Amino acid sequence: MCLLLGATGVGKTLLVKRLQKLSSRDGKGDLGDPPPTRPTVGTNLTDIVAQSKITIRELGGCMGPIWPSYYGNCRSLLFMMDASNPTQLSASCVQLLGLLSAEELAEASVLILFNKIDLPCYMTTEEMKSLIRLPDLVACAKQSITTVEISARNGTGLSEVLRWLQDTHRANG
Repeated sequence: MCLLLGATGVGKTLLVKRLQKLSSRDGKGDLGDPPPTRPTVGTNLTDIVAQSKITIRELGGCMGPIWPSYYGNCRSLLFMMDASNPTQLSASCVQLLGLLSAEELAEASVLILFNKIDLPCYMTTEEMKSLIRLPDLVACAKQSITTVEISARNGTGLSEVLRWLQDTHRANG
């Protein structure tokens, strides 16, 4: 099981829809226009078939207080941040620290997604890493942490996410 977490409005639902479409065409071809999405209230389960079936559980950002009840059986964690919203970054960092310190997630591989890099006002990866003190997080965390810049809207970086999911779930059994 893969958990997809992040604040409200960072693009989690669009990411899942895009990954599903991308995996259905072996990572090739035009994704087309982004489908409409609404904020997730509750949870969505989506299967991505990429060599093997990977189930992604997306939890709405408003469900942050009960995220821990979903940590069991989590092999990988996608944590999404909005690279165009610096005011949301500190709250996202607090959420990420909580996830990294959760005992049940100690064995999970973590991919931090810096989304919305297609917007003109986005922060660079270096700015984001500096603001959330990523080197310190990586040094203290039990988990393997990877980062990637993406645009769920136009598809940038999504093949990297798909490859990471495939590699992580293959390695974890």
